[in-house]
Amino acid sequence: MHHILARITFKPEAASQGLAIMTELAARSREEKDCVSYVLFQQADAPHVFQTVEEWSDKAAADAHMVTPHVGAAVAAAGPLFGAPPEILAYTRLA
Repeated sequence: MHHILARITFKPEAASQGLAIMTELAARSREEKDCVSYVLFQQADAPHVFQTVEEWSDKAAADAHMVTPHVGAAVAAAGPLFGAPPEILAYTRLA
C-alpha cells in the first residue's frame, strides 16, 4: 500500500469555496479503482485548512491519480484560492 497525506491551505476568506472543491475531489478520488481509502479533514480551528489521508494500492496508482482530469480540475479551481503551496507527502505505515 502507498499512503499520501496532503495539507491544502486556502486563503481564509475562501474556506467555503475550498470545502466545495475538496469535497468534490474526495468523492471523485474514491471512485478510482486503485483508491483503497480517501478521507478528507477540515482543521477545527482553521476552517480554510484541509488534510487528506489517502491509501492507494501502490505508488503507480497514486501517481496516476495525480494526472486524472478531476485532480487537474480541482487544482485549476483551487489555484487562485491557495493561501500556501499544497504539501503532498508519501508515508510508509509502521504500526
